[in-house]
Amino acid sequence: MSGHSKWSTIKRAKGVADAKRGQIFTKLAKEIMVAVREGGSNTEHNFRLRLIIQKCRDNNMPSENIERAIKKASGEGGSAALAEASFEGYGPGGIAILVQVLSDNRNRTLQEIRSILSRSGGSMAAAGAVSWMFEPKGVITIDTKQLNAEEVALWAIDAGAEDVKIEKSFLEVYTTSDSLEIVRHALEGKEVPIASAELSMIPKTTVDLDEENAIRALKLLDRLEELDEVRRVFSNVDFSEEVLEKLKATV
Repeated sequence: MSGHSKWSTIKRAKGVADAKRGQIFTKLAKEIMVAVREGGSNTEHNFRLRLIIQKCRDNNMPSENIERAIKKASGEGGSAALAEASFEGYGPGGIAILVQVLSDNRNRTLQEIRSILSRSGGSMAAAGAVSWMFEPKGVITIDTKQLNAEEVALWAIDAGAEDVKIEKSFLEVYTTSDSLEIVRHALEGKEVPIASAELSMIPKTTVDLDEENAIRALKLLDRLEELDEVRRVFSNVDFSEEVLEKLKATV
């Protein structure tokens, strides 16, 4: 499990997401609208929409909110202003950062990201400078405090997972993009509670930072994720358990 994923899981487990639920729902509604615009409102034929709706349910988004976003996107001009984009940059210690956004004003969002990077000891990078360091994967996160992690890992491999990583109280399952739903359904069939399941960008290799730069980097990634237009933030840094424990006490 990458360091940032571990940190996100810690915050989710401590209920930090509840305090920002409105912001999370707004971001998910935007993703629904773009998915409907591109692939239609029929979930049977729209893989991306199915994944986003499941992500909404994982985040306890009310069904009426989901339906409202789908209806809005199905109407005239519901999501025409929103456009997807990716920005690349470097953070403290030279870590690679990949930011995926949904925005109605690309230049404004670019300036906001550049400002956060600059204030945090980072910088923007040219297109393609860091994206080659990542590859698309399906990622399923499972809270294993009440489970036998090794048994669940075997179930995931049998269902078609490419790899599993067992961490302290968490298990992360890696799949191809196409097999994400298959593996998730297989685990749910074993009554395994899924914390999250989504398409992600996984670093091919990771880097370690000293404690000072690691804390700066993690706070930078959090600030980027808090921007309304930002969907996901990925990096190639692997945070130590010591750093995560120190930050865990502050959330």
